[in-house]
Amino acid sequence: MIRNWSAAASGALRRPSAPVTHTLIAVCCLVFLIGPASGLDPGYGTGDELLAAQRGYFRHWGVIPADVFDGSAWSALTPATALFVHGSWVHLLGNMLFLHVFGTMTEARMGHLRFTLFYVGCGYLALLGYAVANADSEQSLVGASGAVSGILGAFLLLFPRARVTSLLPFLFFLPVRFPAWVVLPFWVVLQWLAAGQASDGPGVAYLAHLLGFGLGFCWAWARFTGTTTVRGAPAPASEGENQQ
Repeated sequence: MIRNWSAAASGALRRPSAPVTHTLIAVCCLVFLIGPASGLDPGYGTGDELLAAQRGYFRHWGVIPADVFDGSAWSALTPATALFVHGSWVHLLGNMLFLHVFGTMTEARMGHLRFTLFYVGCGYLALLGYAVANADSEQSLVGASGAVSGILGAFLLLFPRARVTSLLPFLFFLPVRFPAWVVLPFWVVLQWLAAGQASDGPGVAYLAHLLGFGLGFCWAWARFTGTTTVRGAPAPASEGENQQ
């Protein structure tokens, strides 16, 4: 989801319980391990046979923008199923890292049920929005980044001063700590710039990242503005087909 830099966080207080976050991570990992993208199941074959199996798998479970509005119930459901499918080990581990990093405190703040609905809703709408913007595309889209980006947006509003440790390539990957209100807008700028340079072929669906982030921030603003925002809390610490 985020290229060339990663985030982690530290804090003096014990990390809150986050059963939904951990369950989502476990489900995504399990789905990946038993699918063809992991390359671990010999039943999918090797070489061209494995690549064909991967393409078919992504097309079945992923979002195909040109098919989303064809009137079939399954096509309308794929923006939800695609959230649990990943195209490569890097794709999976990147998304799960950020889900773990930012999901724990966000879930604790929202509550387990609301967080579950928030995650699925942001992810679904982010992929649906991508499909609307690319309605003629036959390229399948998989990944949890739209939902994870929604968490980042909510985290920015709920924990703006939480210190996030980042590894930046232009600083030789030395760990530096910044508040979330610096790190996360910087991430949005990177996604915006990358979206402007993205091609129509396979790659990262940066638009889905931006949509998810915006949805997450706006929902948190509507839900939590006027309530006490946790500002000093410690912070917890993103390709197959089109990936997000």
